[in-house]
Amino acid sequence: MKVLVADKLEEEALAGLRALPGVEVVSAPGVSRDELPGALGGVNVLVVRSKEVSAQAMEAGTSLALVVRAGAGVNTIDVKAASARGVSVANCPGKNAIAVAELAIGFMLAADRRIPEANRSLREGRWEKSEFGKADGLYGKTVGIAGLGAIGRETALRARALGLKVHGWSRSLTEEQASDLGVTRHASLLSLARASEILSLHLALKPETRGVVDENILEALPRGALLVNTARAEVLDWDAVIRFVRDRGLRLATDVFPGEPEGGRGTYTHELLGMAGVWGTPHIGASTAQAQLAIAAETVRIVKAFLETGEAPNCVNVLAQAPARAQVVVRHRDRVGVLASVLEVLKRHGINVGEMTNRLFAGGAAATARIRLASRPEDGCMAELSALPDVLHAERIELG
Repeated sequence: MKVLVADKLEEEALAGLRALPGVEVVSAPGVSRDELPGALGGVNVLVVRSKEVSAQAMEAGTSLALVVRAGAGVNTIDVKAASARGVSVANCPGKNAIAVAELAIGFMLAADRRIPEANRSLREGRWEKSEFGKADGLYGKTVGIAGLGAIGRETALRARALGLKVHGWSRSLTEEQASDLGVTRHASLLSLARASEILSLHLALKPETRGVVDENILEALPRGALLVNTARAEVLDWDAVIRFVRDRGLRLATDVFPGEPEGGRGTYTHELLGMAGVWGTPHIGASTAQAQLAIAAETVRIVKAFLETGEAPNCVNVLAQAPARAQVVVRHRDRVGVLASVLEVLKRHGINVGEMTNRLFAGGAAATARIRLASRPEDGCMAELSALPDVLHAERIELG
């Protein structure tokens, strides 16, 4: 199996991949998005961090069976194109959660105490205690956490430790879950914004979250509120953010920006970076040694499991269970060609197989195949299955 690592990955991960039996590892962190399709010849597994994997790359990778995102989000991967070609896409969820939560909390502290400005002033030879001694403090303030996945939960935990009142909103958040987290639940992002002196974003990028923090949400925040974004640049309406920072006293702390340089290096400018009340970092939320080692270990685990079982842990584009109208259970002797004969009968009757498992009994003489089907096999089909050589019994189970 050939594994292409198309981004910079920790040496521990590369060593772990190379230690897998029968695996050839090619490390090519410098390959560009446009060069990637041409680099996929004979590649079975592609590992990426931030590199975009386009539909063109999927088409070019005729041997490609698995794409591993060494991180959480998969928005840089054309998952639809992968699904159309039967390519599994897996990620490493939760492994960077603490690192990103720490940065979110760091932003809150830095904005309240104006730590970057005070540090810069001191380095320039000025002792401005009266200026930088003006801070509200975070204790008792209300922080709204939008998105309570792994990162949002870790942020909530740390915010509570600082004495912040934690409110939250997530589409899947129940009252019971909110109670367990010590979070006041809101029914909508708009409601959360109205209650938040600090709004911290931890939303996955999906069609419904693209641009979700728009003028209406910003309008709902109290004047002088702090907006923290350690999620994705695309969840913000940047034109609206610029207006509210410039004209309405909104403060912004963000780790992500629109049009970030490819490859993590380069020059970058943005109108907001010249405004007061804006703090930024160059997309470093997950970049702690602890997080990267955890992601490295998870990447190796995914590839190892795929090598051994043909299934990828954390796969985001495989149905948990194929939709089916019926299931056929076939007890059969464990002999060459039995299952091929069963599938040939189903094909002849125009019945598509959604999912199949075959379990061998002790002694190796017999096995049971369970086959989930897109349509119901009629009595004639069942009779043919039962009459096959080496089929001991065939049973139809209606699934609705």
